[in-house]
Amino acid sequence: MFGEIETIENSEFNNIGALLGLDGDISNELLGALKALPPIRRQMAINKITAPPMNSKGSRAEMEKHFRELPAHIKAELSKGNLRLADALIYSIKPVTSRTIKMFETQDDKEIGLRNISNAKLPKNQALLVSGIVLLAGVSFSASKDDVMATAYAKLEDYPAIANGESNLKANKKYIMPETSNNFFKTLGLSTVPVGYYKLSNPRLIQDDIQIEFTVELGTMAGIAANTQLFVGLHGTITTP
Repeated sequence: MFGEIETIENSEFNNIGALLGLDGDISNELLGALKALPPIRRQMAINKITAPPMNSKGSRAEMEKHFRELPAHIKAELSKGNLRLADALIYSIKPVTSRTIKMFETQDDKEIGLRNISNAKLPKNQALLVSGIVLLAGVSFSASKDDVMATAYAKLEDYPAIANGESNLKANKKYIMPETSNNFFKTLGLSTVPVGYYKLSNPRLIQDDIQIEFTVELGTMAGIAANTQLFVGLHGTITTP
C-alpha cells in the first residue's frame, strides 16, 4: 500500500484516482497508509486522489477522462511510470481506385511514408484517444511507392467527388464516428484549424491489439484523376514507453 502512496505522490496525472480505480473513494487500507504520512504529505496525496482533472488541456485532458476505460495492463504500466502519454498521429495512405477505400487493412505493413502501424492495430501497450481526424488528398506522379510517398497532400476542396463522399471510423467493430459527410474536413477559411482537420466532439479510445477501420465511401468517381491518393490521420494522445 505504501508503494501505491508513492505512485500517487509522484504521478504526473491530474486524476490518478481514476487510473488506480479509486474514483474518489478511499479504502480503509489506503486510509490507514495516508494517516501514517506527515500531515502535509497526507493532504497532498488526498488532493491528488480526489481533485477533478482541471489542469490538463487538449487531447491529454480527454485521455485522462477516459482512464477508466484503459485495459488493466496499460493502467498498471502508467501508474508505475513505465508508460507515459504522448501526442500522436496514426496515419495511412491509400489510392482511390474504387468508390470504397479502406484506409487501414489487416494485411498492411508499417512503412515510413505510407502508414505507421501494422495489421490495422496499435502495438501492445499503446492505446490512443482519438481527439480529431485529418483527411487530405493528392495526386501522385505515378502509382509507384516512391511517388506515392512523395505526393503533396492538400485540402479536399480541390476534390469535389471526395468531399461529397462519406467516412466512418470503427474500432473493434464499434463506431467512433458513424457515416459522416467528408465536407466536415473542408477547412478553407478557418485560420485556426489545420488543413483537413475535424475535431471530434465525442473523443473515443482505441485500445491496443484492436482492429481499426476507417472507410471512405464515394458516390461517384467523376473528376477523380488517376493516381489520386487519400491520407487519413487519427490525432490524439497515446500511451507509449
